[in-house]
Amino acid sequence: MMKVKLTRQDPNRMRTRVLALLVGLALNAFGNALTVSSNTGSAVYTAASVDLYELTGIGISIYIFGWGLLNAIINQFLIRHVDVMRFCKGIFYTFFFSYFIDIFTHGLNWLGLPQCSWLFRTIISLIGVTLIGVSISIYQRANLLMHPNDDMSNILRFDYLHGSAVWSQVLDLTLPVIAIIVCSLMLWHVYAVSIATVCYFFLTGPVIKYSDKWIWPSLKHNF
Repeated sequence: MMKVKLTRQDPNRMRTRVLALLVGLALNAFGNALTVSSNTGSAVYTAASVDLYELTGIGISIYIFGWGLLNAIINQFLIRHVDVMRFCKGIFYTFFFSYFIDIFTHGLNWLGLPQCSWLFRTIISLIGVTLIGVSISIYQRANLLMHPNDDMSNILRFDYLHGSAVWSQVLDLTLPVIAIIVCSLMLWHVYAVSIATVCYFFLTGPVIKYSDKWIWPSLKHNF
């Protein structure tokens, strides 16, 4: 398994990191919008939020924000000290990022993506999953601002798992997968889980791993 060597001694310039952050955020929002508009399965955290909504009736957006808040708190324990700025940046990202996804989603819906064939929408959704993985790789390397879910996988990767992007992503997604299983058993039905959800779970880690090597290779892990 490829290990990513830390580059504390050779960080990127701040303007490079800011550019990487903006590119990563745009790709992430667009990739998420592709999966939402194509409607062939949601990302794991979104699918868990849908199942929790079906079980409790509490709004999906509340659960999506709740996952971010929960992980922002867990991250404080993972880094073993209180980092107020890191916590606040994660909550800021969680609160506002959905608006960027909505902009792209409305545009894709206007273009008629939801009315396309299932096969075409599935392909588009898989492209979206791939873009999400690439975007996570880019803005994790920039390490300026990210969703608490992605921050958790970044912390796990370098502080606990010796640079393994695959295992850090698997561990990061463990809680929502458990929530999906529990809700499905209680409801006797699975909501918002399809091929894109399964691919998100199994492929995001490898996509991050190889994007670190092949996509923008001069962008180092500023961790």
